[in-house]
Amino acid sequence: MAERQHTIAKSVSISGTGLHTGQVGTLTFHPALPNSGIKFRRIDVEGCPIVDARVENVVDTSRGTTIAKDNVKVYTIEHIMAALRGLNVDNVLIDIDCEESPILDGSSKIVISVLKESGIVEQDFDRKFLKINKKIVYTHPKVGCKLIVEPADNFSVDVKVDYNSQVLNVQEAHLNDISEFESEFAPCRTFVFFQELEMLLNYNLIKGGDLSNAIVFVEKQVSEDDLRRVASLFHKEMVSVHEGGILNNATLRFENEPARHKLLDLLGDMTLLGMPVIGKVTAYKPGHFANTEFVKRIVKEMNL
Repeated sequence: MAERQHTIAKSVSISGTGLHTGQVGTLTFHPALPNSGIKFRRIDVEGCPIVDARVENVVDTSRGTTIAKDNVKVYTIEHIMAALRGLNVDNVLIDIDCEESPILDGSSKIVISVLKESGIVEQDFDRKFLKINKKIVYTHPKVGCKLIVEPADNFSVDVKVDYNSQVLNVQEAHLNDISEFESEFAPCRTFVFFQELEMLLNYNLIKGGDLSNAIVFVEKQVSEDDLRRVASLFHKEMVSVHEGGILNNATLRFENEPARHKLLDLLGDMTLLGMPVIGKVTAYKPGHFANTEFVKRIVKEMNL
């Protein structure tokens, strides 16, 4: 029996601060008609323009996935997209009153909770799937990443990450069925290395970052002056490095939380295909640029 499309039962909202812009805004999820897909509507812009969450609208992947149409942008949508895919929501209209989705706790957990409060309802139309019929490979030699999708009877994802790090070991994560996403992957937070923080700030990013929405790994010994400077950036009296090389005593939700978060990001970016995939995905060192280029490769190879 074919699977049906789904939307949400009623409108629900969530508010917070954007990770990179620092903008405080609200997302409101509305039920949508069958076959309409996932759309963002910028209600703070004259005419309330709509941007379809499709890979052809990706315009930037600097530490997040940004979509745009006619220069109207929506930043950092990957955690939202992953939550929708994880709950098998096909059709939703998302009002946003600023440029960037709120980072919340750095995962998809809160979005999942809000969407479940609304309720997920079946629609009287069959869900469309993209059944992979050949092996498709994307590689980025400079970064060393490789993403593959190949024919299979269902959807699964294997992810491996390797940062050549002393504190963040080689990690793997495996999703065998989309039903695992809510409990095993949605709670997994974004992460960054301490040495990247000032660089990101210099690039005008992470204006909305704090120690509650990201795991910070400290690779090398840092001075008290460096710690004080970072504490000031995050409006804290002081920060410190604790066991496992994690800043400010954050506790990992899973031993391999970074790898699980990379799988979350990949799932969110793959949702930009516009339909769920039936196939086995294997990813080594995925990232937003590679993820979205991989999706474009799938579109091209599958003649979508």
